[in-house]
Amino acid sequence: MPGGTLPPDVIPKFVTPLVIPPAMPRSASDATTDHYTIGVRQFAQQILPARLPQTTVWSYGSLTDDRSFNYPAFTIEATAQRTARVTWVNQLVDRRGNYLPHILPVDQTLHWANPPDGVTGRDRQGLDPEPYRGPVPIVTHLHGGHSPDHSDGFPEAWYLPAANNVPGGFARVGSWYNFFRAKFQTTWGGDWEPGSATFVYPNDQRPTTLWYHDHTLGMTRVNVYAGPAGFYLIRGGPGDLPPGVLPGPAPAIGDPPGMSYYEIPIVIQDRSFNANGSLFYPDNRAFFEGLQTGQLQIPFIPQPGCTGPSDVSPIWNPEFFGNTIVVNGRTWPYLEVEQRRYRFRFLNGCNSRFLILKLSRAGLSFWQVGADGGFLPAPARLDQLLMGPAERADVIVDFTKVPVGTEIVLQNLGPDEPFGGGMPDADFDASGPNTTGLVMQFRVIPARSLDVSTPPELLWLPQQSVLPPATVTRQLSLNEAESETVLVDGHPGHGHRKHQPANLRLACGDPNALPFGPTQALLGTLTAAGEGNPLRWMHEITENPQAGAIEVWEIHNFTEDAHPIHIHLIQFEIIEREDANGLTRGPEAWETGPKDTMISFPGEIVRVKALFDRTGQYVWHCHIVEHEDNEMMRPYSVGPIQSPDDPFHGRADVSGVKF
Repeated sequence: MPGGTLPPDVIPKFVTPLVIPPAMPRSASDATTDHYTIGVRQFAQQILPARLPQTTVWSYGSLTDDRSFNYPAFTIEATAQRTARVTWVNQLVDRRGNYLPHILPVDQTLHWANPPDGVTGRDRQGLDPEPYRGPVPIVTHLHGGHSPDHSDGFPEAWYLPAANNVPGGFARVGSWYNFFRAKFQTTWGGDWEPGSATFVYPNDQRPTTLWYHDHTLGMTRVNVYAGPAGFYLIRGGPGDLPPGVLPGPAPAIGDPPGMSYYEIPIVIQDRSFNANGSLFYPDNRAFFEGLQTGQLQIPFIPQPGCTGPSDVSPIWNPEFFGNTIVVNGRTWPYLEVEQRRYRFRFLNGCNSRFLILKLSRAGLSFWQVGADGGFLPAPARLDQLLMGPAERADVIVDFTKVPVGTEIVLQNLGPDEPFGGGMPDADFDASGPNTTGLVMQFRVIPARSLDVSTPPELLWLPQQSVLPPATVTRQLSLNEAESETVLVDGHPGHGHRKHQPANLRLACGDPNALPFGPTQALLGTLTAAGEGNPLRWMHEITENPQAGAIEVWEIHNFTEDAHPIHIHLIQFEIIEREDANGLTRGPEAWETGPKDTMISFPGEIVRVKALFDRTGQYVWHCHIVEHEDNEMMRPYSVGPIQSPDDPFHGRADVSGVKF
């Protein structure tokens, strides 16, 4: 696969031990609340094997302990029904307090945070075709959290670091920041200092595997690719199992060195690297088309005889597939496993890549016990795990009867290209067998102690009541847009199809040319004729459940690709899928638990049901983050539709934030 200047074939495999993220230190705790102060910083880390260069990344860490800054971030351990209060601080500054520019190319022609255009131009599409080099905005989202809207990480509630040298005229906060700041202050007290935001997570949900990551408008793909993401695990409450039933322990605050862990969170990501160790991410649309940068130049400027500028963003790529697999911040690591059962909490942390995980040893299966939002009704024995970006799978693997000295590879059979469903090597080519087809290695050693956990086939998992019938059904659509100004003499571009550079030109009335694309992926509604009605972020809100409503969302996929669709705030039930012939099928065994992200396959309808029990302003979007960053995200509102100009804006002192 194409990528940076460091070929993946030369990176040694299975020579670095897997890093197990420790628990994030707290700044304080009281009778009801755990307090955290967490920053985002830039630093160098050894991601590639020893003797290869370090990599500059960003990630989170506790301001109480500089040693806690790590990629991926340490795990926030939360307790069901006990509040966590986190102050998120943007520390992307150097030692002198001056801002650090982005380490990756930021396309300013998208609908993005857009600080350079000031208060009147923020959160809008820009016109500068050059990469953005100014101070970096961030805002953190707890993915899967049942969070108040002021603490959800709304994409337009970003904030710059409190740097010494923010240029005059820049917007320092997003258009919703002060609205949510005032709303938080009214509800919870306290204030948000410049360069930060304080969020409250009630943890009033089932024990489960969540994760936190950046969610800035039009920048999520590059911000998260740079590193800031970590697990957030909720434990306890009546919906959990007693200690010892599942494999454990997991890392906890205050653990001594040398602890053995049998519950391990594992985030799988794809990255590409340059020979100097730096992260590679494409800086030109040519990369997606399989061309060299100089072969594809679509000017984002008006041309003679045309009606306006090109509508093809020059830097943005519709999808990105790295050629190197990174697991818990290390390339192709290994883990010594004892002859016992292990609990692995898998997260697909890739930008665009769908994973199909498989163990190389015949007869060794995954037992999935949980999904995004908690336990399944019953354990599901699986030979493969299909995971779209942002999906989680809580699984048990039983190494008890595997001979000592056995080496088992965790493989990936998913494609090195956009996923459309189907089977590996029948409907698509599986990933490269020596690179992206490898994830990590397990090395079996003797058990050090008695395993008292329950065999997965004997587990009785906590049950959740099924939602009552819905009162509203909404028909929604997934769509793809092509250029209205750039035409080609051949087939429109999609998924690394090759073009001859001479065939690309701006539209000037040639009736024989075809539109170049895709330029955007879009959510929307349906027309009266049952066709997709694409909508952008700035269109009026069309999804407005009433507080306490139970709704079915019927999502029609009119595109060529599968999309992982994430709905903020809620956990939903997957009811069924319907193919193009009208045939329906129920959810797969691994989808029968609560979900916040689900796969919508091409040409199909997927129906999900959810309770919308918290009022406020939220979003739903595709979690292929390249799609999310270019209009495949829409706001929705539970209860009265809010505006950043609503009275909350003036109910608290916001004088401390400069505009």
